[in-house]
Amino acid sequence: MSHEGGDLEDPWNRPKEEMFQLTKSPKAAPDAETEIIIDFEKSFPVALNGKKMSGIEIIAELNKIGAANGIGRSDLVETRVVGMKSRGVYETPAGEILYKAVRELEMLTMDYDTLSMKDSLSRKFADLVYSGKWYTPVRESIDAYMEKAAEFTTGSVKVVLYKGNIIIAGRKSPYSIYLEDLASFGESSYDHHDATGFINLYGLSTGVTAMVRRGMKTSGGQADEIKGTAATYHDK
Repeated sequence: MSHEGGDLEDPWNRPKEEMFQLTKSPKAAPDAETEIIIDFEKSFPVALNGKKMSGIEIIAELNKIGAANGIGRSDLVETRVVGMKSRGVYETPAGEILYKAVRELEMLTMDYDTLSMKDSLSRKFADLVYSGKWYTPVRESIDAYMEKAAEFTTGSVKVVLYKGNIIIAGRKSPYSIYLEDLASFGESSYDHHDATGFINLYGLSTGVTAMVRRGMKTSGGQADEIKGTAATYHDK
């Protein structure tokens, strides 16, 4: 649900409480936490608290649960397609919960490069939809990437709702690429000594740049001096 016009046309004005139609004020929300578990398959929500449901049913139920806990209010100034600024206040409890939940599952199941590209394309996808360019080759192409990227985004996310806050309380997936044995700060199968050579190589350009900008020059025989100094610098 969106609200525009009237008092909202002055961006200094705070939205009046009686304007909101879906959501409770966080102050009026229950003093107890509400815990839910959302199951996803290939990034699509398929079950809520263990009960299989359609996407529409999950959205309807999350709208009720989220609204009761003061979730989903958003007040923002946006830029319309024609360039003018517009202020709007939105109520989207289910959207906010699902967005945050699936993001946690992506962090658990997607490698860095895939997730980084998805983030980049997500912004473009949003711009296309906002501009009414749904039936376009570029939107279809981005869809194809998203489908491939989300191939293993399957699992469950435990979410706690409390007075306008969405708290991620747990996440799990059969395709998780988080390996506790490797990630542990204690004993693990990862050899921490491997980091030494990586740090030396990865930081070499930074070290050389810093030395050059402190007054050393790469002309003539001084290039070898810089290389030697760089090696010594990183050994330390």
